[in-house]
Amino acid sequence: MADPAPHQHDDHAFDRPYWDRHWAEASHDRLAASPYLAEETAHLTPGTALDAGCGAGAEAIWLATHGWDVTGVDISAAALAAARENARRASVTGRLSWVEADLLAWEPAQRWDLVVTCYAHAAIPQLDLYQRLSDLVAPGGTLLVIAHGSGDAEHHYPREAEVSAADVAALFAASSWTVRTAAERARTVTTREGELPLHDVVVRVERTA
Repeated sequence: MADPAPHQHDDHAFDRPYWDRHWAEASHDRLAASPYLAEETAHLTPGTALDAGCGAGAEAIWLATHGWDVTGVDISAAALAAARENARRASVTGRLSWVEADLLAWEPAQRWDLVVTCYAHAAIPQLDLYQRLSDLVAPGGTLLVIAHGSGDAEHHYPREAEVSAADVAALFAASSWTVRTAAERARTVTTREGELPLHDVVVRVERTA
């Protein structure tokens, strides 16, 4: 996943140089898969999955260990190098493939049974990113968005990365989608810098067959 608290730089372009800087500075061994991933996918039959903005691979690796065939995509070569090493340590390399690509320009022919994006940010508004990712969901498939909400008063992450569950869910009001989860939740994670409070947005939607 993308780090839950991206390092603060003078710009928040969320382009390749930004993420290369971020992953050059990040500690890759501290990341665990989001707890919402297990909660929101427990009922699904494993198939193909896309981790969009996979970072060091925590969510992709978790999915692979639970039977999914996973494609992890990230714009940063440094992130993918960490992801490959983490996958090797977890002994799940056979279920994983990695793609270095800009999600705003990437045009894969495949569609996936499950598309997950966890704290991923791109050089467009967050809601536009989720709309774009929804096009990669196969008929009958699921999109799971885990994002930064606006409840963190100290703004440990850039404000332009924040969304609300209602705004994300509103993208999927058409009859071709069913909203299954639209929640905002608070939790605390432990990092090397100390305790980090998070205000998370979790939205799960299904595309009708």
